[in-house]
Amino acid sequence: MANIINNKLECFMLYLLTLSYMLSDRFVDGRSIGAAKLVKHKGTIKTIETEDGDIIDCVDFYQQPAFDHPLLKNHIIQMKPSSIPSDLKANPSEPDQLFQNWHKSGQCPEATIPIRRPQGNQRPRDLYHFKQRRARLNQSLDSASDGDDLSAHEVDYDQRSKLFVYWTSDGYQSTGCHNLECPGFVQTNKKVALGSPIGDISSYNAKQTNIGITIYKNNGNWWLEVNDQPVGYWPSSLFTYLANSATELTWGGEIYNSKIGGVHTKTQMGSGHFPNEGYGKASYFRNIQYVDSNGLFNDVEPEDLTPDATKPSCYNINLQSDISGGSGTNFYFGGPGYSDMCLK
Repeated sequence: MANIINNKLECFMLYLLTLSYMLSDRFVDGRSIGAAKLVKHKGTIKTIETEDGDIIDCVDFYQQPAFDHPLLKNHIIQMKPSSIPSDLKANPSEPDQLFQNWHKSGQCPEATIPIRRPQGNQRPRDLYHFKQRRARLNQSLDSASDGDDLSAHEVDYDQRSKLFVYWTSDGYQSTGCHNLECPGFVQTNKKVALGSPIGDISSYNAKQTNIGITIYKNNGNWWLEVNDQPVGYWPSSLFTYLANSATELTWGGEIYNSKIGGVHTKTQMGSGHFPNEGYGKASYFRNIQYVDSNGLFNDVEPEDLTPDATKPSCYNINLQSDISGGSGTNFYFGGPGYSDMCLK
């Protein structure tokens, strides 16, 4: 694990956590579907099969899973944020750029949302361990943790980078899920399929690709934006403490290490290179900000952050500030996993 932590921010805030995470080497073949049946989602209007085998269902907006939640039976839908917090650092990516591969195979019609079908063993039991690890992490950071958590991640569990979200209201015990796999998250965007592969990714010592992820509160709901485009929101009624504000921000990466044969996993974090290699070689976060109670974006000062690397010889983190250069508060992170320096 290599994380940056900002504790006890008593305000409405941005929670941006892009997690570069891969499963242990046992499961890199997670694309196999096996005997699992790919069930069409309720309310499907159109189905798109991608060139790499994924299936996207275009589901009637009002039949999406969120509205099956008992707390959302009389929910007043918010189709878009009424306002966006000011002073957000400009996202270098083009807002309408094609960043998910499925668009090459078709588009969802108006009044629908894209939902990717889970494919058999594609997320095996290691994601259960990931969920448990997050619960233990939250408890160790703050013994008085309220259990509410929102997160947006970039994940690679079958060697394809993907964007997914997760929520819980009881510390990962019985509530919450990834993406739209259970009622909760209300999606309003017909162009983003949560859990679907990202098309344009960075290459080592070559082109670098940025994805801007923002979570902020508007009219009581927690909105998710990707590349400046609203994707949807978590209704405040799902939560207890997050119904008002958040108390902690975490950015970084995590790896599940099953220690097969008593040795550390070969799973890489980020690009698989240590942060001291810098731009173009190591993965990074930049322009780290939060939203205050006045609805304004603020830079997170480096002195307010606590770097935390559980095994620096395997994965590490390098925090820095670059106000004049345009990267603001930023950090490089990651590592190769198993090596001569990282045996267990």
